[in-house]
Amino acid sequence: MKNNRIRILYIDDEVHNLNAFRANFRRSYEIYTANSAAEGLQVLKGIEVHIIIADQKMPTTTGVEFFHQIKEVLPDPIRILLTGYTDVEDIIDAINKGHIFSYIKKPWDEHELFKTINNAYEIYSARKQLKEKVLELEKTNDELNRFIYSTSHDLRAPLMSVQGIINLSRLDNTMTDPQGYMGMIEVCITRLDSFIQKIIEYYRNSRLDLEYEKIDFNLLINDCIDTFKHQNTSINFNVKVDQLVPFKGDFFRISVILNNLISNAVKYQKPDESSPQVNLSVKVEPHKATIRIEDNGIGILSEHLSNIFKMFFRSKNNNKPGSGIGLYIVKEALSKIGGTIGVDSRYGEGTQFEISIPNRNEFDT
Repeated sequence: MKNNRIRILYIDDEVHNLNAFRANFRRSYEIYTANSAAEGLQVLKGIEVHIIIADQKMPTTTGVEFFHQIKEVLPDPIRILLTGYTDVEDIIDAINKGHIFSYIKKPWDEHELFKTINNAYEIYSARKQLKEKVLELEKTNDELNRFIYSTSHDLRAPLMSVQGIINLSRLDNTMTDPQGYMGMIEVCITRLDSFIQKIIEYYRNSRLDLEYEKIDFNLLINDCIDTFKHQNTSINFNVKVDQLVPFKGDFFRISVILNNLISNAVKYQKPDESSPQVNLSVKVEPHKATIRIEDNGIGILSEHLSNIFKMFFRSKNNNKPGSGIGLYIVKEALSKIGGTIGVDSRYGEGTQFEISIPNRNEFDT
């Protein structure tokens, strides 16, 4: 039972106060005493206490100074300051530097101190439980993310195998598909694969450390366009890159951002648009790069603009397939690299995104 009792360290340079405290509270608590801050530190090296009570006016080191010394290495024990003085400066100092729970005047009242100790232990227990729950949630979240990432990778292999079989069947002149079932299967595979890739992007963005390297926006944007232009060959891409100074940034996350935004600009074109366009411009300055991506597609309803960066949000004003996490990943990736994004859209006319990304080349010089 002793190990389950509240453990208290009481520090006071007056021996009769230590004896009185032990005599009054030893039946209720597990008591440790010290007659100086230095002796108190020695006790704390060997004993894990829940509550520390210290006298303010001690030679060499005051109670506030002692609490300030130990708050980084021992943040968990609850601190109670005792003093026979009512100096306001001491009180302010104790709160600001020592992170005390309570300030009690000497001579202390047994019932008041008893109540204060019990309240302090309730806070200690609540904080400990909260910390344990946070650690448990972090572990569960990490395991879940790893499971999702692993599963996503494993799912892509059979999907690609099915895609390969479909391609082989088309080469086989003996097979016919008058109802177009193969095409339907292929569309479903493409959608599922796109969703899986988004999950992998989300995982990598949340886990990978930032890694800065030199980026040529002409090459990067052209690579992104090549990835998606086959989805709608009638789109005219207008690219303007003004990069007269070097730019350094996180290549993976900037690629993810551009790929998602260009993919959306292609996907959400109006089916009856005679001249679909996607305009991309980049201006690189010593401290930042500003990127604009504009399309003349279906646009976004004004009441939906505040929600488009939320996970799994999909506007109901279009019938286009989508995972609902692309723009969420864009926002998260920008948050990781210290960037910002703004959007302006008119329903039926098109959408423009403006991105600002810090140029890490400036910080390295």
